[in-house]
Amino acid sequence: MSASFQYNTISKSGNSLYKVSGSKHIGQVHLVYSEDDVKLILANLWKQHHDATHICYAYRLGYKKDKFRINDDGEPSGTAGKPIYGQILSFDLTNVLITVIRYYGGTKLGTGGLIDAYKTAAQQAIEASEIIQQNVRLHCKIAFDYALMPSVMKILKELNFEKVDAPFGDKAILEFYLEASKKDRLEAFAEENQIELMILGMR
Repeated sequence: MSASFQYNTISKSGNSLYKVSGSKHIGQVHLVYSEDDVKLILANLWKQHHDATHICYAYRLGYKKDKFRINDDGEPSGTAGKPIYGQILSFDLTNVLITVIRYYGGTKLGTGGLIDAYKTAAQQAIEASEIIQQNVRLHCKIAFDYALMPSVMKILKELNFEKVDAPFGDKAILEFYLEASKKDRLEAFAEENQIELMILGMR
């Protein structure tokens, strides 16, 4: 398979606890596919850690690795989100959110100390995660006559599809994920059987 059809991400989340000068830095790695996923996780973290001093984070999304954001959450600029994001780059990950929850211990760490603390917490959380090479997947939708259902299901099972939805209507509709490397075979089958095929996105 072409390397362009693969990327590094996580299959198992990791956690870390880094203590320095009384402050606790809790690192967590989360698998995410959208900014909505990120918002939900952050909202839940603030509920769980409402007494935390800061929840700083960085994320990168998409198989093209072209969507990212860093957030210092009130820490001095460049001392939290940037070193966290640096670890995402170092491990060449995407579709991940790394959060570091800080409980202030009463002693200021200074710029260098903060950078080191957030970097270390992020690094240790990644090292505690399970990193995998993920195949790029297409988000597909097809519409066809119900009479074709046996043939459609046969080819999709052969292509190892992941079903998302199958709403009932005048025509059979299936929404699913499929490895991008199998796109040509799916398109050929759809054209041969006059099946309407839509590519909704990739992840």
